[in-house]
Amino acid sequence: MKWNVFRYSLLLRLSACVIVLLAIAVASSLLLRDQFKSGWMAALVVVVVMTPLSLLLLQRQLKNYFSLFRALAGTVSSYRDGDYSFSLRWKSDDELGELVKAHNDLGDTLRDQRLNLVQRELLLDTMVQNTPVSMFLRVDSGPIVYSNIAARRLLNEGRKLEGYSLDSLLTVLPMPLQEAFQRGGDGLFSIGDGDNEEVYHLARRSFRLNGRAHELILLRQLTTELRRQEVQTWKKVIRILSHELNNSLAPIASLAHSGAELVRREQYQRLEEIFQTVEERARHLEGFIRDYAHFAKLPAPRLESVSWPSFISRLNSQMTFVLDGSLPEKTAQFDVAQIEQALINLLKNAAESDSEIHEVKLSIRHIAEFVRIDVMDRGKGMSDAVMANALVPFYSTKRSGTGLGLALTREIIEAHGGRIALTNREGGGLIVSITLPA
Repeated sequence: MKWNVFRYSLLLRLSACVIVLLAIAVASSLLLRDQFKSGWMAALVVVVVMTPLSLLLLQRQLKNYFSLFRALAGTVSSYRDGDYSFSLRWKSDDELGELVKAHNDLGDTLRDQRLNLVQRELLLDTMVQNTPVSMFLRVDSGPIVYSNIAARRLLNEGRKLEGYSLDSLLTVLPMPLQEAFQRGGDGLFSIGDGDNEEVYHLARRSFRLNGRAHELILLRQLTTELRRQEVQTWKKVIRILSHELNNSLAPIASLAHSGAELVRREQYQRLEEIFQTVEERARHLEGFIRDYAHFAKLPAPRLESVSWPSFISRLNSQMTFVLDGSLPEKTAQFDVAQIEQALINLLKNAAESDSEIHEVKLSIRHIAEFVRIDVMDRGKGMSDAVMANALVPFYSTKRSGTGLGLALTREIIEAHGGRIALTNREGGGLIVSITLPA
């Protein structure tokens, strides 16, 4: 059992004080007994004299403890104010010594954590200040409370933005930027025209900090990145066009030469076969160019009220699939021709996935204010690399593919305000999910 050093030390001190005081009191009573007629008068005089003396003696004995308690209270106040530079000393190896050591260890821990936090804040601020993305923070649609260097250069000629309201800044900024803020939400906009055109992306996020609503606004310049992507895309388009044209024109040229030789030799029996092959390659080339034209000139969707039973009946007359579940009773609003083309593309891909024909399924459900359409198969699915690029124009894993089927479907769905997503099915296969506004 641990020996309670502090308790016994304090008890010994107080006991010594009491013994000394009693001895002084007894001696005083004996000395004063002859001066007073009664003993109680002598005792009263002793009490009056000894009370202040005893209090003074007790105070001297407890002085160190009171000083320690005041120091502990002071350091706790300092910790509350964020100052962790204080430490305490206590000579005795008792419980108070352990308390002082624990208190000092706590201060060291808080000081290290504060230093690490300051270093992380400094690193984060350095990164934010030097990022090319313009960032600024405002409070509850009020004044700007934080901005980085890029935002100051873009919005206020390099001067600080703190204290300004966004509305006052927008009055002197280009009109496309004002319109982008007025639309709300995220979006792209451009400033200037021709070779001086600059493309930006606006992103806005709201959150609560210290009980107040804040809005973080990000403006990112995309001109250089878009131009680089544009060059890469054009190179890929030209490469694909050249490949497809050569695949069709080379055999046509060869067959034409062969046909001319047969005519010169008056050997007409193979001409029909040659003409059929030429027609086949020409129609393939025609379809290839038509697909590219549809992708490049996709018109804005013409929304109309659509009954699901009639739409699915029309779709089923062109593609074979199994309807999974019942159809919604509520009508939908979309461009019939475009959504039909999108689903034909998806159902065609599902049928070509080495899946059994009865495993190609279509599901339509109403979820809240959206319509979800799932096209499912039991093929091999997609690898992560293929899935990451499947919706990119001109990307295809098929030898004869143009890479436009899924890309065109994505354009159609997004033009309707919807989203498309690809996921592998448990047990094998793929699910292509389309979400459209109801």
